[in-house]
Amino acid sequence: MRHIIVIHRWRDRYARYEDYLDHRTHRVTYVTTELALTSVPGGAADARVVPATDDLHAVWDAVTELSGRFGAPERVVALNEGDLDTAALVRERLGCAGLGPGALARFRDKLVMNRTVEEAGLPLPVFADAPDEAAVLAFAERHGWPVVVKPRRGTASRGIVRLDGPADLPLLRTLPPEQRLVQRYCADAIVHIDGLWTGHGLGPWRASRYVNTCVDFAEGVTLGSVEIDDGDVLASLEEFTARAAGALSREPWVFHMEAFVGTSADGSPAVRFLEAGYRVGGAEIPFVWREVHGIDLMHAAADIQLGRSPALPVPAQWHTAGWLLVPSPVPAPCRVTSRTLPEPPSPQDGPYASVIPAVGQVIPRAGGYEHIGARFRFRGASSGDVEKAVLRTAAQFRMECVPTTAAGRGRTVCGLDR
Repeated sequence: MRHIIVIHRWRDRYARYEDYLDHRTHRVTYVTTELALTSVPGGAADARVVPATDDLHAVWDAVTELSGRFGAPERVVALNEGDLDTAALVRERLGCAGLGPGALARFRDKLVMNRTVEEAGLPLPVFADAPDEAAVLAFAERHGWPVVVKPRRGTASRGIVRLDGPADLPLLRTLPPEQRLVQRYCADAIVHIDGLWTGHGLGPWRASRYVNTCVDFAEGVTLGSVEIDDGDVLASLEEFTARAAGALSREPWVFHMEAFVGTSADGSPAVRFLEAGYRVGGAEIPFVWREVHGIDLMHAAADIQLGRSPALPVPAQWHTAGWLLVPSPVPAPCRVTSRTLPEPPSPQDGPYASVIPAVGQVIPRAGGYEHIGARFRFRGASSGDVEKAVLRTAAQFRMECVPTTAAGRGRTVCGLDR
């Protein structure tokens, strides 16, 4: 029986591992957190709990224990972006098959990623390495203000700052030490494109426009997404996405890509690369793909990491989906004291699914987009219909929380107008 180790951090069913791996014919073991332990499949051969799945030392200790009991793993699977680096380092130490740190760099190190895309001739905002404050100032003096400085290996918009002029440079001194990238600020709308690159062309894919931005969400503002049904925009994005996905890998991979979309001088869409992740998109993307489109992108991502060829159907007709995330109104951990749920005019005008903590429940401090104030999923006949439902829900939903630590005593109301 093959031994497969899965590094797992979700409490909800973002991934259905038992559908991707037969737990009866394989020894499937899990390295997970206390929060995510309840969603480990019942057929798992064993599970080890670690404080955090991106804690390499703790994960390696767990992997060593599991290897001692079940033998060296043939594969290591990690489907969350925050665990990709850990899994790559574990594979390298074990000498097992799969993506190692070197091959992963073009998907995780934004400097390497941008250089790869630039060398392929794709447009993107000018960028440079940002080892220190002097490098950022020199870049801005050459290319102009404002600029954006972000971690080269960041996730979920962590640590991104916009600098509008030299007076903002001291902001960099408040950030923890790590490798960073500086890039010319782009005011164009940001879209995300999700799907499968087969190694030869695009498999199923969808493009969506954000309602607010991921950076806004990190600062406490609601974040939504609505799939695009504009044919001209989709045609431009299809060509661009295929070129970018092929430039980053000749092998199959599941991608979550972001791009700027503006308007060219002739009125056509102008697309520029922002970044790409070697994984299924976060937030509610895995759920709406399964529930609205009938496609499990996580299955394809797991197949690739298991050394299998992914095969996903392309629907003859796509429906339109969207989602909404509401942050906790005070920093987690916090306890929900009240909530006001949205009241749509009809079921078709509201979310078809939601995840909302109950009154009295504690929202843990876990990071990412899972353990937050509320999550909503939508489907509709058009982008316009879905966007109206997203905005209506954001405007109507309210939640009150109190911190569970002694540091804060206040109560805050959360909604669209925060």
